[in-house]
Amino acid sequence: MTPLSCPDIPGSGAEPRPALPRFYPIFDSADWVARGLACGARLIQLRIKDAPEDILRAEITRARDLARAHGAALVVNDHWRLAIELGCDWLHLGQEDLDDADLAAIRVAGLRLGVSTHDEAELDRALAVGPDYVALGPVWPTILKQMKWAPQGLDRVADWKRRVGTVPLVAIGGLTPERGRVALEAGADVVSAVTDITLNPDPEGRMRAWLAATEAAGASRPRTPAGYLDKEEGAER
Repeated sequence: MTPLSCPDIPGSGAEPRPALPRFYPIFDSADWVARGLACGARLIQLRIKDAPEDILRAEITRARDLARAHGAALVVNDHWRLAIELGCDWLHLGQEDLDDADLAAIRVAGLRLGVSTHDEAELDRALAVGPDYVALGPVWPTILKQMKWAPQGLDRVADWKRRVGTVPLVAIGGLTPERGRVALEAGADVVSAVTDITLNPDPEGRMRAWLAATEAAGASRPRTPAGYLDKEEGAER
């Protein structure tokens, strides 16, 4: 695993790190992870909810091995105990997950950490744990899950980037390739999508469109470092 490097935490072992890939799809199975990797995605989250532990273990293990074989970063959503046990490299926690997660154990295990935020209080809390990225959403309306927050908009993306400074900012919620491009221009370092890919009639073609859009947008400004591995065409549905 890569060492967790949090520049604002004394003794955390901060070191120069390469930039995160700009395109960050989120999938609910190792099969989807394999499809994303085959298209060229190099930062992928595995988000599985309400599955038995044996299924979770098998899916995380397979996705981890697939990502490493492609030189990519796999981010495990929520399941921090399994992420530690299985020697994963990245973990994503929502605000509610922070309530129960053993952050000391996560750091000792060397996991890099991403944290969801939706308002200023959550941003303050996220920054206090020294994250390797902060996610903001929903930027546009989304149907992925019911949320109590109104769409954040591009002004909030720009404001969040000013607040997080060198911490990479992930924009998520209602994104399409074109919206991803403008979110990057507004200040996001990384853009994420879920159902815009998985519900598309041509998921592979959609992922290629995402990669092209983020590469084009990325050419216009530098990326924020955040190490990941050593070893309006319709709203999101």
